[in-house]
Amino acid sequence: MVLLIAVPIMIQNGITNFVGLLDNIMIGQIGTEQMSGVAIVNQLLFVYQLCLFGAVSGAGIFTAQYFGQKNQEGIRQTVRFKLWIVSLITLVTVLLFLFAGNSLISYYLQGDGSVESAADTLRYGKQYLVIMLPGLVPFALMQVYSSTLRECGQTVLPMKAGIAAVFVNLILNYILIYGKLGLPALGVRGAAIATVASRIVEVAIVLIHTHRHPEENPFAEGLYTSLKVPANLMKKILIKGTPLLLNETLWGAGIAMLTQCYSVRGLGVIAALNISNTINNVFNIVFIALGDSVAIIVGQLLGAGKMDEARDTDNKMIAFSIFSCTLVALVMLVLARFFPLLYNTDGEVRSLAAGFIMITAVFMPQNAFLHASYFTLRSGGKTIITFLFDSAFVWCVSVPIAYVLSRFTALPVLAVFAFVQMGDWIKCVIGFVLVKKGVWLQNIVS
Repeated sequence: MVLLIAVPIMIQNGITNFVGLLDNIMIGQIGTEQMSGVAIVNQLLFVYQLCLFGAVSGAGIFTAQYFGQKNQEGIRQTVRFKLWIVSLITLVTVLLFLFAGNSLISYYLQGDGSVESAADTLRYGKQYLVIMLPGLVPFALMQVYSSTLRECGQTVLPMKAGIAAVFVNLILNYILIYGKLGLPALGVRGAAIATVASRIVEVAIVLIHTHRHPEENPFAEGLYTSLKVPANLMKKILIKGTPLLLNETLWGAGIAMLTQCYSVRGLGVIAALNISNTINNVFNIVFIALGDSVAIIVGQLLGAGKMDEARDTDNKMIAFSIFSCTLVALVMLVLARFFPLLYNTDGEVRSLAAGFIMITAVFMPQNAFLHASYFTLRSGGKTIITFLFDSAFVWCVSVPIAYVLSRFTALPVLAVFAFVQMGDWIKCVIGFVLVKKGVWLQNIVS
């Protein structure tokens, strides 16, 4: 049951991240400044993406439990709420980047390095950002549909759409970045155009199939006959969902702040982190997919009132996630020294990147447990607790550790990075206690 849910998510995310890896390598072949400019913008867009994830996740708790009840009208109402909330978030994000994009990118260019290098990085980042903004609309719509389909146990369609999209992205990247088939070499602009085009393809596949096959997706029938959301349901979603929205947004902002803390040690740190994060994302799909599976499977069991089965299933899924990620971490350790050699950058950046990859691998089983624990608490609607467990912890523990060590000590950046990971040991203890006590065992739609 777990693998039927998790494997399609792993395949979709795996292919997406693998093509993202190839995309990153293509840009990395152009030069360090181009790679760093794109990396900074993607770090900022990551906050937006997490904000969307938190927004649809709040309603998604209800979607999964309504599906457990076989309540199709309830599912439709949660989808309508998702449409409203992602539209608002996307509008605010576009306005923010249009008016403050330069300042946000420049915030990451304060470390040691030449003025010319910083200016080039800013210029390439701006080129990439301007083209990426229109792609936020299809991305937001895709989050609404893919999250709903997954919460209803339909993971194959988003996987197929994701596969199609990443191949479109890969082909267009090759053509547009390097100027193949008689087209001009557009560099980072070409990478942005390819990404936007692939997102349009992805959402088109999902929308067309979903609405042409209402027998598979009953919620799609009559979905747009009204966009009204009942006040009582909206109130419930906002009560449960607002902490999730704030959590994902603040957590993403916290990760961006951590990156900024590391960046004060030099412009090369951004490039090294970008290389490290690219391969980490490929391997992180295991615990991410298993965490999603916890939210879906345990949420459905809670909605059906099967509390004992939910507890037993959750314990096994957490153990399986830790075991799987331990194996994945061993593979990462082997690849750590070789992967950075694929990039057209200097030896210092490659050495830093290898160090970041190794440290991330060592802490991967820990992250697997934390991720599964987070989704366990969330499946039962304990969103205030998840807010404190996740983003509040980042800002109260992780960011202060990084800020103090990066600015007031002479520790190398790899040591600062490792100490930040070690700070999560506190969260591991808290997560273990909360999951074991069963505070998350509740039905919120009965």
